[in-house]
Amino acid sequence: MFLVTGATGIVGRPLIELLVSQGAKVRAVTRDPQAAGLPDGVEVVAADPARPSTLAACLEGVTGLFLNPRAAGLAAPELLALAKDHGVTRVAVLSAVNVDEDLDHQPSRFNGDRNKEVEAAAVASGLEWVSLRASAFAINTLLAWGGQIRAGDVVRGPYANFSEAPIHERDLAEVGVRALLSDDLVGRKLELTGPQSLTHEELVATIGEVLGRPLRFQEVPPEAVRQGMVGMGMNEAFVVALLARYARGAGQPAPVTDEVDKALGRPARTWAEWVTDHAAAFRD
Repeated sequence: MFLVTGATGIVGRPLIELLVSQGAKVRAVTRDPQAAGLPDGVEVVAADPARPSTLAACLEGVTGLFLNPRAAGLAAPELLALAKDHGVTRVAVLSAVNVDEDLDHQPSRFNGDRNKEVEAAAVASGLEWVSLRASAFAINTLLAWGGQIRAGDVVRGPYANFSEAPIHERDLAEVGVRALLSDDLVGRKLELTGPQSLTHEELVATIGEVLGRPLRFQEVPPEAVRQGMVGMGMNEAFVVALLARYARGAGQPAPVTDEVDKALGRPARTWAEWVTDHAAAFRD
């Protein structure tokens, strides 16, 4: 039995689908089981990983745990100790490629992620562990640009020459499944990226090629972007840290690794493949 936290999230949902397709028993943790919409056969339980005591009964019979850092937060050491006491032997923890950078250089921290602390807790837990240090999620571009693309042919944003190596969430989930089901990756911090470094301008152009539309990226001054994002209700500290990250990396290629290829025995999915898989969301 595998227990999955962050079960309805970007990585948790495809990870559960893949585990089920391989015949594994899955118990999914969510705060709202009725809205989970997970595959048949998945045991969906109501609990809060940030309050480990609510998970005690959920850990019975579990041998492997998928740990989402935003779900567990600073309660991760307590949760992992409880898991070990209940017979869990392995944890696959979601982390990020920038986890070793200065904390102020990690924008997601301002939205609640505690990648560094949760990864450290997994390593120190006494369990078998694997860390999935993910690059930027490709799906974040849908959240950032989807509305603009559905409305017109121009995507406005900062730093046209900032590069990412976005990773397909299915690739990340497949590596997570391998981390839970096999011994090959135990004790490793895997830096998982997409196969290409692409600028904002190139990312948008590729979306246009897949959709058959002449999309283009129009650079906007960072201060105007900050005001707009904050005006839409986004956390200002997050916005400032994100724009600072773009400024530091502008004009430089994003790091690209072959860890996905090695873990899965096949090439990582390209950016164009991700766009093709999500083309309907950019259209509708």
